[in-house]
Amino acid sequence: MPFEFDLGESALCGECVRRQPVFDRARAALRYDDASKRLILGFKHGDRLHPAPAFGQWLKRAGEMLIRDADLAVPVPLHWTRLFARRYNQAALLAQALRAAGGPPVAPDLLVRKRRTPPQGKGSREARRRNVAGAFALKPGADVKGKRVVLIDDVFTTGSTVAECARVLKRRGAARVDVLTLARTVRDAG
Repeated sequence: MPFEFDLGESALCGECVRRQPVFDRARAALRYDDASKRLILGFKHGDRLHPAPAFGQWLKRAGEMLIRDADLAVPVPLHWTRLFARRYNQAALLAQALRAAGGPPVAPDLLVRKRRTPPQGKGSREARRRNVAGAFALKPGADVKGKRVVLIDDVFTTGSTVAECARVLKRRGAARVDVLTLARTVRDAG
C-alpha cells in the first residue's frame, strides 16, 4: 500500500506485515481511482492502445528499484479464448512498453493460463484467490531457476492473480518475483 512519504526501499506496508505475500516486492505507477479508471479500462477493453508508450515510462519510473537487476519481465497471461476475443494481452503490451522504455527483456509466453477463469471483477479476496488457484503454469521446457522476475499486470486489487503467478515461478526456482502494475486499488482509511 502507498506511504504518505518515502520510507526507503526496505519499508513494508501494514498489509504486507500482516499477511506476507508470495512475491517479494510490489509497485504500481498509479492509484486505481476515478481519474485512472477510464484510461486503464479504455486500454484493457476499448482498443485504446496509444497510451502504451507513456505507460511504459510510468512503469519504469515506478518500478525503478524492481527492474534495476531483473532478468525478465513476465506478463500475466490471458487464457487463449480471452486472448482470441480481445486480440491482445494488455499485460504483455505493458511489458513490451516497459522494455521499450529501458526495462528488462520480456518473456511473453513464459507463463500460461491453463484454464479459463471468470473475470475477477467484484469477487471477495477469498473468491478471487479460489478463482485463480491452480490456473497458471510455466510453459513446458521453460527454466526460471535463479532468475529475478518482474511480473507485469494492469491492475493490482487483492493480489490474488499475481500471487498465484508468483507461486508458480517460485516453485520452479525463481530467485525473486517482484510485481509491477500500472495501477493499484487502494482502500480509503476511514
